Amino acid sequence: MRLNTISPSGGSKRQTKRVGRGIGSGWGKTSARGHKGQKARSGGYHKVGFEGGQMPLQRRLPKRGFRSALQLKTAEIRLHEISGLEEEIIDLPALRKAGLISSNITRAKVILSGELSKAVTLKGIAVTNGARQAIEKAGGKVD
Repeated sequence: MRLNTISPSGGSKRQTKRVGRGIGSGWGKTSARGHKGQKARSGGYHKVGFEGGQMPLQRRLPKRGFRSALQLKTAEIRLHEISGLEEEIIDLPALRKAGLISSNITRAKVILSGELSKAVTLKGIAVTNGARQAIEKAGGKVD
Protein backbone atom coordinates (compact mmCIF):
# COMPACT_ATOMS: atom_id res chain seq x y z
CA MET A 1 0.00 0.00 0.00
CA ARG A 2 1.27 3.44 -0.93
CA LEU A 3 0.08 6.83 0.24
CA ASN A 4 -0.72 7.89 -3.33
CA THR A 5 -3.05 4.91 -3.80
CA ILE A 6 -5.17 5.40 -0.67
CA SER A 7 -8.76 6.41 -1.40
CA PRO A 8 -12.03 6.26 0.53
CA SER A 9 -14.22 3.21 0.03
CA GLY A 10 -16.75 3.40 -2.76
CA GLY A 11 -19.97 5.24 -1.91
CA SER A 12 -18.65 6.71 1.34
CA LYS A 13 -17.98 10.15 -0.17
CA ARG A 14 -20.47 12.04 -2.29
CA GLN A 15 -19.42 14.35 -5.09
CA THR A 16 -20.16 17.99 -4.38
CA LYS A 17 -22.96 19.64 -6.33
CA ARG A 18 -21.23 21.93 -8.86
CA VAL A 19 -23.68 24.76 -9.37
CA GLY A 20 -23.57 27.60 -11.87
CA ARG A 21 -21.94 25.55 -14.62
CA GLY A 22 -24.44 26.12 -17.41
CA ILE A 23 -27.89 24.99 -18.42
CA GLY A 24 -26.78 21.47 -19.36
CA SER A 25 -25.64 20.65 -15.82
CA GLY A 26 -29.13 21.05 -14.38
CA TRP A 27 -27.84 23.53 -11.80
CA GLY A 28 -27.28 26.52 -14.08
CA LYS A 29 -28.76 30.03 -14.10
CA THR A 30 -30.07 30.45 -10.53
CA SER A 31 -27.74 27.71 -9.19
CA ALA A 32 -30.57 25.90 -7.35
CA ARG A 33 -31.36 29.02 -5.27
CA GLY A 34 -34.71 29.86 -6.83
CA HIS A 35 -35.65 33.41 -7.82
CA LYS A 36 -34.91 36.53 -5.75
CA GLY A 37 -35.27 36.73 -1.99
CA GLN A 38 -32.73 36.84 0.82
CA LYS A 39 -31.62 33.23 0.37
CA ALA A 40 -30.91 33.82 -3.31
CA ARG A 41 -28.41 36.62 -2.60
CA SER A 42 -24.76 36.08 -1.87
CA GLY A 43 -24.18 36.53 1.84
CA GLY A 44 -27.93 36.35 2.52
CA TYR A 45 -28.61 34.46 5.72
CA HIS A 46 -30.74 34.67 8.85
CA LYS A 47 -30.43 33.36 12.38
CA VAL A 48 -31.74 29.94 13.30
CA GLY A 49 -35.36 30.38 14.38
CA PHE A 50 -35.74 33.76 12.62
CA GLU A 51 -39.27 34.13 11.24
CA GLY A 52 -38.98 37.27 9.15
CA GLY A 53 -39.56 39.61 12.08
CA GLN A 54 -42.54 37.71 13.45
CA MET A 55 -42.12 36.82 17.13
CA PRO A 56 -40.19 33.53 17.01
CA LEU A 57 -41.70 30.32 18.36
CA GLN A 58 -39.15 29.97 21.17
CA ARG A 59 -40.16 33.43 22.45
CA ARG A 60 -43.92 32.91 21.98
CA LEU A 61 -44.14 29.79 24.12
CA PRO A 62 -44.26 30.03 27.92
CA LYS A 63 -41.15 28.99 29.81
CA ARG A 64 -41.71 26.54 32.64
CA GLY A 65 -39.66 24.18 34.69
CA PHE A 66 -36.06 23.14 34.98
CA ARG A 67 -34.44 19.72 35.10
CA SER A 68 -31.08 19.62 36.80
CA ALA A 69 -28.31 17.69 35.05
CA LEU A 70 -27.02 16.66 38.48
CA GLN A 71 -30.30 14.88 39.12
CA LEU A 72 -29.22 12.09 36.76
CA LYS A 73 -25.95 11.59 38.67
CA THR A 74 -27.28 11.87 42.23
CA ALA A 75 -28.86 9.02 44.18
CA GLU A 76 -31.01 9.11 47.32
CA ILE A 77 -30.17 6.42 49.85
CA ARG A 78 -32.56 5.63 52.71
CA LEU A 79 -31.22 5.08 56.20
CA HIS A 80 -32.66 1.57 56.52
CA GLU A 81 -30.85 0.56 53.29
CA ILE A 82 -27.53 1.46 54.92
CA SER A 83 -28.33 -0.65 57.98
CA GLY A 84 -28.51 -3.72 55.72
CA LEU A 85 -24.87 -3.35 54.58
CA GLU A 86 -22.03 -5.33 56.19
CA GLU A 87 -19.32 -2.63 55.84
CA GLU A 88 -18.55 -0.19 58.66
CA ILE A 89 -17.09 2.43 56.28
CA ILE A 90 -19.62 3.31 53.60
CA ASP A 91 -18.64 5.26 50.47
CA LEU A 92 -19.73 5.28 46.81
CA PRO A 93 -17.83 2.08 45.82
CA ALA A 94 -19.41 0.25 48.79
CA LEU A 95 -22.88 1.37 47.69
CA ARG A 96 -22.14 0.25 44.12
CA LYS A 97 -20.92 -3.14 45.34
CA ALA A 98 -24.11 -3.58 47.37
CA GLY A 99 -26.21 -2.73 44.30
CA LEU A 100 -27.84 0.34 45.85
CA ILE A 101 -26.59 2.70 43.13
CA SER A 102 -25.72 2.24 39.46
CA SER A 103 -22.33 2.85 37.87
CA ASN A 104 -23.20 6.28 36.43
CA ILE A 105 -24.01 7.78 39.86
CA THR A 106 -21.32 10.18 41.11
CA ARG A 107 -23.08 11.66 44.16
CA ALA A 108 -25.27 10.20 46.89
CA LYS A 109 -27.31 11.62 49.75
CA VAL A 110 -28.61 9.73 52.77
CA ILE A 111 -32.11 10.66 53.89
CA LEU A 112 -33.91 9.85 57.13
CA SER A 113 -36.19 6.95 56.30
CA GLY A 114 -36.30 3.96 58.60
CA GLU A 115 -33.94 3.23 61.47
CA LEU A 116 -30.24 2.57 61.86
CA SER A 117 -29.27 -0.06 64.44
CA LYS A 118 -25.47 -0.21 64.04
CA ALA A 119 -22.62 2.31 63.97
CA VAL A 120 -21.39 3.22 60.48
CA THR A 121 -18.96 5.77 59.06
CA LEU A 122 -20.00 7.65 55.91
CA LYS A 123 -17.26 9.00 53.62
CA GLY A 124 -17.93 11.28 50.66
CA ILE A 125 -21.68 10.99 50.95
CA ALA A 126 -24.07 13.88 51.68
CA VAL A 127 -26.47 13.54 54.61
CA THR A 128 -29.65 15.34 55.64
CA ASN A 129 -29.82 16.83 59.15
CA GLY A 130 -32.25 14.19 60.40
CA ALA A 131 -30.15 11.35 58.98
CA ARG A 132 -26.99 12.84 60.54
CA GLN A 133 -28.63 12.88 63.98
CA ALA A 134 -29.82 9.28 63.57
CA ILE A 135 -26.32 8.11 62.50
CA GLU A 136 -24.62 9.87 65.41
CA LYS A 137 -27.26 8.56 67.83
CA ALA A 138 -26.43 5.01 66.68
CA GLY A 139 -22.73 5.67 67.39
CA GLY A 140 -21.63 6.36 63.81
CA LYS A 141 -20.07 9.40 62.21
CA VAL A 142 -20.14 11.39 58.97
CA ASP A 143 -16.92 12.48 57.21
